[in-house]
Amino acid sequence: MALSPPDDRPVVVLGVCGGIAAYKAVEVCRLLSDAGCYVAPILTESATQFITPLTFSALASEPAQTSLYGERHPSPHTRLGRMADLVVVAPATANLLARLVSGQSDDLLTATLSATTATVLVAPAMHTEMWEQSSVQANVAILRERGVVVIDPESGRLAGGDVGAGRLADPASIAQVVLSHLGPTGAVARDLVGVKITISAGGTREAIDPVRYLSNRSSGKQGYALAEAAIARGADVTLVTAARLQLSPIARAATTVINVDSAQQMGDAISAAAEQADVVIMAAAVADFRPVGSSATKLTKDLGIPTLLLEETTDILASLVQRRRTGQVIVGFAAETHDIASRAAAKLARKGCDLLVVNDVSQPEVGFDHETNAVTIMGKDGEVDQVPLSAKSTVAHAVLDRVARLLSQRSQERNHHV
Repeated sequence: MALSPPDDRPVVVLGVCGGIAAYKAVEVCRLLSDAGCYVAPILTESATQFITPLTFSALASEPAQTSLYGERHPSPHTRLGRMADLVVVAPATANLLARLVSGQSDDLLTATLSATTATVLVAPAMHTEMWEQSSVQANVAILRERGVVVIDPESGRLAGGDVGAGRLADPASIAQVVLSHLGPTGAVARDLVGVKITISAGGTREAIDPVRYLSNRSSGKQGYALAEAAIARGADVTLVTAARLQLSPIARAATTVINVDSAQQMGDAISAAAEQADVVIMAAAVADFRPVGSSATKLTKDLGIPTLLLEETTDILASLVQRRRTGQVIVGFAAETHDIASRAAAKLARKGCDLLVVNDVSQPEVGFDHETNAVTIMGKDGEVDQVPLSAKSTVAHAVLDRVARLLSQRSQERNHHV
């Protein structure tokens, strides 16, 4: 009997090749399942020498498959190839890379790769000598040219005790790259190719003395999720961040990262980057106040209780709107705890940005320092979108969906006037 088609979750076909790193693919499977993906595992015959299909079946959305023959579907490779929104192979061996380049399709995994039009990601893992072979590097280069996303291996301890390049990328990083290439219900469109986007992230720090500062609970995770999603959609991204998080390997290589601490530093960096940006997204939680001057030395108890005088910081979002270039899209964020609708509407009108992304951070699992968020996306055109509690990557794509529509509308308006 044929397997039923999946529900409306994004479908990830997870290919697992033979190698000691195969056990790490179990964590990739779990992370993707937990993130709301429909995961369909394929194990090569060699992979089953290292780990059992049952392990993946227990964590995935359907039983792991290992063969072109004897499966519940009469043509398993075409079924998997057609239903996939994305195929990720982790670990990918040197043998798999060569067979993918040459178009071989003599087992279920390579046949599925030949039968799909979905985005393909490969995460190679092998000994350093193999990874550095000219033939392997040539195959990797060919795959990149064909549009395959290659998640480069890391350096570290390898099987046999030696150390070097070839270690499978961290499972969390692999899952993050996969999720950045997926929207809520499937593979994302490459609708931001060539668009220059500046994104801010994290909570700024305003110095009191050399060891203390005023800040807030923002982790920067939503800003980083926006950067990952924008890269997946083809954008040219500059990330101005007060957080010190790690981007996925793919996004890290493609993103210009500017580290800042204070609101003043963030304002200066954002202003400079915005001069060339088509889109500016102010996801950072910028301090509204800072100390009037900071002590050059640590404040100590023997000096008594200090009086802390505060002054307003520069309103970065308002200044961006005042100096915006024609056609530039500006997005603001607002973290609120009460009177959400009225305060958000007032802020949107006051700031003059195109979109305002509002969240109620008093609610469980929303906003600050969580992996999830729930937001309302308000446009100055009156359009309102509600994004229920979701992974921050899902929220990021929802925001970018609105941004892409605005860019398209403005492009059409310019062409009409011409």
